[in-house]
Amino acid sequence: MGLVAGADYASCVKLIVNWFDRGTRGRAMGILLIASSLGVTVTNAIVPTLAGSLGWQGVYHVLGVITLVVGILAFVLLRDRPPGQQAVATATPPIGPLLRDRNVILLGLTGFAAFWGTWGFTFWANALMVRGHGLSAVEAGFVMTLVGIAAILGKPIIGFLSDWWGRPKWLTIGILMLFTVMLLVFGTLTEKTAFQLAAPLLGIGVFVYSPLLAVMVAEAAGAALAGSATGLTAGFWQLGSVIVPLVVGFVFQATGSFMAAMAALAAGPALGVICMFLVKEQRPSTAAA
Repeated sequence: MGLVAGADYASCVKLIVNWFDRGTRGRAMGILLIASSLGVTVTNAIVPTLAGSLGWQGVYHVLGVITLVVGILAFVLLRDRPPGQQAVATATPPIGPLLRDRNVILLGLTGFAAFWGTWGFTFWANALMVRGHGLSAVEAGFVMTLVGIAAILGKPIIGFLSDWWGRPKWLTIGILMLFTVMLLVFGTLTEKTAFQLAAPLLGIGVFVYSPLLAVMVAEAAGAALAGSATGLTAGFWQLGSVIVPLVVGFVFQATGSFMAAMAALAAGPALGVICMFLVKEQRPSTAAA
């Protein structure tokens, strides 16, 4: 299940690189990556209620059918590149240079750190609000829905800003700083209304950096290696999402502290900020098309 769930991302980024030039790639990536935030929003909005009527097996059956239909539509409608565009590819992608590229390595570390915060929060926020502060599952789900809505609105906006300003590095730094601060703020909250008010700002930090990182990875690697670089970095990023639930679970079990759990999550984006400061930004005049 994990193998197929992660297979679409690199291919989608490669499609964006093929179909959009540097001046429009940021907003296209922002629209594409609405998907992850929309998934969180829809899941938290409807799954608790749907599970009550269909049961958990029924929920998985419904989601499986929807995914199958989307896959069929993609097969029928998607094309690799615009008509008449020559394929940009290599017979055997040279992975070695990617592994030695300073920017690719730093962006890989940044994504790992950011995913640490993002998916740790996504996996644990509901349980921590329910067990740590007594919110119901529906109330915690509504908070997470607000997080997702903010991300849905924020991703295309940040993509547009990236295209307009041409400085995705500094936008990423700003968002990861906001992410770090809001995780720590979230850890101090106790009331349902406070969680709801903080959720939109946290939603910007939790997800909105992802289009920027995707664009920077693709541009660092170049069009021919965009898919390989995206796959390599995304695979490393996912390690953060694999490790962090265990760490946060251990911290919460050992301390019983909601704040301690949020601080453990905030360490991720804080490390991402440091890594991003070391990235050598490609200016519009010199970046690859």
